[in-house]
Amino acid sequence: MNIHIKGGRLIDPRNKIDALHDVFIVDKRVAAIGQAPAGFIAEQVLDASGLIVVPGLVDVAARLREPGYEYKATLESEMEAAVAGGVTSLSCPPDTDPPLDEPGLVEMLKHRARSLNQARVFPVGALTYGLKGAELTEMAELTDAGCKAFGQADAPLTDTRVLLRAMQYAATFGYRVWLRPLDSYLAKNGVAHDGEVATRLGLPGIPVIAETIALNTMLQLARETGVNLHICRISSAAAVEMVRAAKREGLKVTCDVSMNHVHLTEVDIGFFNANCHLMPPLRTQRDRSALRDGLRDGTIDAICSNHSPVDDDAKQLPFAEAEAGATGLELLLPLVLKWADEEGIPLLDALARITTNSANLINPKMGHLSVGAHADVCMFDPKLSWKVEPAALKSQGKNTPFLGMQMQGKVRGTIVEGKIVYVA
Repeated sequence: MNIHIKGGRLIDPRNKIDALHDVFIVDKRVAAIGQAPAGFIAEQVLDASGLIVVPGLVDVAARLREPGYEYKATLESEMEAAVAGGVTSLSCPPDTDPPLDEPGLVEMLKHRARSLNQARVFPVGALTYGLKGAELTEMAELTDAGCKAFGQADAPLTDTRVLLRAMQYAATFGYRVWLRPLDSYLAKNGVAHDGEVATRLGLPGIPVIAETIALNTMLQLARETGVNLHICRISSAAAVEMVRAAKREGLKVTCDVSMNHVHLTEVDIGFFNANCHLMPPLRTQRDRSALRDGLRDGTIDAICSNHSPVDDDAKQLPFAEAEAGATGLELLLPLVLKWADEEGIPLLDALARITTNSANLINPKMGHLSVGAHADVCMFDPKLSWKVEPAALKSQGKNTPFLGMQMQGKVRGTIVEGKIVYVA
């Protein structure tokens, strides 16, 4: 379909564009920016006056709950949530049931996602069989099946010899390893940041050193092997400084942060709000400030939703027994806009954290609107205010710390590969 997106403010971080430009789409690709290509006849004209037009958002951490956890969410519901949030490409962790450790499982997931004709799915394959941390998976076969990286999700890998061999193998063939830094022994049974709030509420804590000790091991092994290492969901000031130093040293390391940790702290737990039971845990005001500083100076490459829908029964339990996680696909854009507004970050720079920077981690062909690129587009109204309520969310999981809050910025239309998949 030939589509003319007319009158919108185009922001494309990769191409450093922030200006009023029309966008012309032909045969699933961006055909031209500004002036229509020769012989172009629009089959559909989208009036984007007053809207911002950006590349389709790229989310590097979104649990789709299939296969195995369909009672929490289905692929259909989460794909709807993705496009409603302007997310056209996403990466899902391997902690499904069974885990994504066999090519057939990866191919099935990708086939199911393609059949829905909505957001693109780029799976992260399991680094070890069953995520048990003992035997390495067949990374070459999983790559052929569609995996873009390999990791353990939140499952521990305590055998450093196995981790060393995994990194050596990945470095040899150019695979990227994604790891969340957490010492499972120091964090055992913990549910909140090990600080004043957890002490006052009587909650078992997870100390910052559970993150930094694990991170130090990962960085040492990355230094030894030369692997492309991506650190998932850092949460502390100490971890930010360690990644900053590693980048200065020249290690091939990148990292991301959850949007929840950009805005919230341990204080938001309040009186045992289970929607604030997250992994990693919400930490202190100082940690949050350091995360924002890391985003500003480029130490942290991307912001993700860390979308983890949970069924109501699992959240309606005492805080320490409730399941960790929060829905986030539909909140990623407004929360990034909120951060940019609070910190005085230009939209061109802020949106890079959820477009081109994220795309560089999973597929550099995405996340931009260069001529010839895939026509994945998000159009949003930056001034539209809306309230976060269960009925307003497409995701099957309604659990989020931001319930009841006003958000500014709402997606009005999403295009994936030249097809309009969402209109509000």
